[in-house]
Amino acid sequence: MGRMLIVTGIVLIVMGLLSYVVPLFKLPGDIRYEGHNIKFYFPLVTCIIISIIITILLNIFRK
Repeated sequence: MGRMLIVTGIVLIVMGLLSYVVPLFKLPGDIRYEGHNIKFYFPLVTCIIISIIITILLNIFRK
């Protein structure tokens, strides 16, 4: 269990750094709204893809 948490944490840190440095995660299907005084961005498709990747990695490390 501890190893899975460490791997998950490292993956999340790397993905967070990548998304901060290089905005690769702006996929079609992500919700963007820009009004007069507000900007809202919710990466819906990106969250789904990240969830699938983390699920696959956890299943690999579990075996």
